[in-house]
Amino acid sequence: MSDMITADLVDLDLAAQTKEAAARSLAERMVALGRVTDLDGFLADVAAREAQMPTGLDGGIGIPHCRSEHVTEPTLAFGRPAEGIDFGAPDGPADLIFLIAAPAGADDAHLTILSALARRLMDPDFTAALRAATDPAATASLISGDTEPPAAPEPAATATAEEPPPAAAPAAPVPFRVVAVTSCPTGIAHTYMAAEALEQAGQAEGVEIVVEPQGSAGFTRLDPAVIAAADGVIFAHDVPVREKERFAGKPTVDVGVKAGINRPAELLAEVRDKAARGETTAPAGTGSPVDEAGGPGEGYGTKLRKWLMSGVSYMVPFVAAGGLLIALGFAIGGYTIDKAPSVAEHFVWTDSTSWAALLFQVGGLAFSFLVPVLAGYIAYGMADRPGLVPGFVGGSIALTINAGFLGGLAAGLIAGGTVMAIQRVRVPAALRGIMPVVVIPLISSAVVGFLMFLVVGKPIAELQKALTDWLSGLSGANAVILGVVLGLMMCFDLGGPLNKVAYAFAVGGLANPNDGSLKVMAAVMAAGMVPPLAMALATVVRGGLFNRTERENGKAAWVLGSSFITEGAIPFAAADPLRVIPSAMAGGAVTGALSMLFECTLRAPHGGIFVLPLIGNPVLYLIAILAGTAVSAALVILLKGMGGRGDGKAVEGTPATESGTAPKVPATV
Repeated sequence: MSDMITADLVDLDLAAQTKEAAARSLAERMVALGRVTDLDGFLADVAAREAQMPTGLDGGIGIPHCRSEHVTEPTLAFGRPAEGIDFGAPDGPADLIFLIAAPAGADDAHLTILSALARRLMDPDFTAALRAATDPAATASLISGDTEPPAAPEPAATATAEEPPPAAAPAAPVPFRVVAVTSCPTGIAHTYMAAEALEQAGQAEGVEIVVEPQGSAGFTRLDPAVIAAADGVIFAHDVPVREKERFAGKPTVDVGVKAGINRPAELLAEVRDKAARGETTAPAGTGSPVDEAGGPGEGYGTKLRKWLMSGVSYMVPFVAAGGLLIALGFAIGGYTIDKAPSVAEHFVWTDSTSWAALLFQVGGLAFSFLVPVLAGYIAYGMADRPGLVPGFVGGSIALTINAGFLGGLAAGLIAGGTVMAIQRVRVPAALRGIMPVVVIPLISSAVVGFLMFLVVGKPIAELQKALTDWLSGLSGANAVILGVVLGLMMCFDLGGPLNKVAYAFAVGGLANPNDGSLKVMAAVMAAGMVPPLAMALATVVRGGLFNRTERENGKAAWVLGSSFITEGAIPFAAADPLRVIPSAMAGGAVTGALSMLFECTLRAPHGGIFVLPLIGNPVLYLIAILAGTAVSAALVILLKGMGGRGDGKAVEGTPATESGTAPKVPATV
């Protein structure tokens, strides 16, 4: 840091009363040294960054910072105003102000400066020395770390010989700080369960942890100051971490979202070990978001799954909104509501049919975005923002040529691959500024359009038509077999990749709904509800086979299962996978088969029993769910009773109890 700040960049008598004036005064010093080439352009970048989120820290500190094309090298300037300046900190104005300037694209340098500085600002001796400093050169040396701040003076010894001085209380140790990001393909359950697990583990381990759940409904970014002060980072994700460059240059543990749920304490220990060894991530911006998102050695099969799940995760909210609106339209106006005229031309305020038509038509418009959004965000997962334009264009072409869901998948992969190929081409420096805005969208959209219209589009459209016809013609034994397969997939990994494949297959069918695809959606949701409901039932019927924590989880599992959150069974499967997972799969297969046999249909992609009025044959649908729940619960009770809990917490063949005793359990239910 000694190259980033000199005596000329220190102003111990900063004459400014606003954060804008303070930034200008410090930036002028950077301009004078040739480190900033355009004062107004740089200040505009500082203001834009400040508008995103205040940069004030507790303790009277302000850290305005930005990356800018007007900066020639990473630079730090320090100012100390006579009166505090408001930088948005919760505890009031700042009297220690640091202006950090980093060149455009130097994310690693920018965050390294901010991280190192933020850590030192946690030291009260350091901030006290800055407030007492009188010489700019010495101040620059102090900030750069070339000199250490003077230690606080020892308290004077005033006690007499008869009364020894009281021992000074030891200073409270600074806790190990971790920031984490959790995300899953749908952003509904795994994301928030992993966040909660990490937070609970942090409390138990004495680690200060702040989690950013990146759910499907959006996310609230962590305060940059919190990220800067963190000692390590945990990524527990199954889709690319958004804006991952914010965390560059820190010890990082990168795992799937299930690891965040099942072994949070191990992840905290791992990131602490990496911090102790000084391991950090590579500089940001060296690859695509998914290239950077995976751990070392991650194969292209895993990357492909993440790319596809990225598209599905962004598509789900459109499916949920559109599907529920369409279903409500049918429920209110009947199954002829799709023949109603446009509500823009004919709407009667007192007519329920007009309201039903409104719901149906708005839902239909939401559905029209499914394939473009799917394609656009698959490309985004592969190539970041430059992939959005060709991805959306390719998805729209897929709709135009009736290539449907499969066409959207192909368009997204083609668009992302095309952009990634263009990004590898070396271009003159003069053209780099217009590459992401003009050149890449232009070339990639033309390539995607050519391939989708003239090369791959027609074969995919034929395949989509064949799949649609097959689903429409499903009946009898074929439908039951498909229901069994979908039920097994939904319950095998309880929200993991195989579960998401089955769910994505069902949701994709809603893009071009027919009787067969609506049956598939119903079977998938019914089977996905079974595992948590079965575990909840088992804890009620034979509570002695489960410990106190599992019985408490069983209470929550009633609600989770009823809401179609399969992940509610994960705590049980993590403790005893060899008994819980086969039991869940058996019940899911029964439910999926019965749902298909009963010809139940569903237009909504989510909701559980709360969308029961929108389900075709709702009574038989409930019977299918109850039957599968009973099968799974009976089987898990039987297996636990025969072989013990199998989780390492009790003697084989005996359940653990709160008192620590282990009463004998009959070998039969």
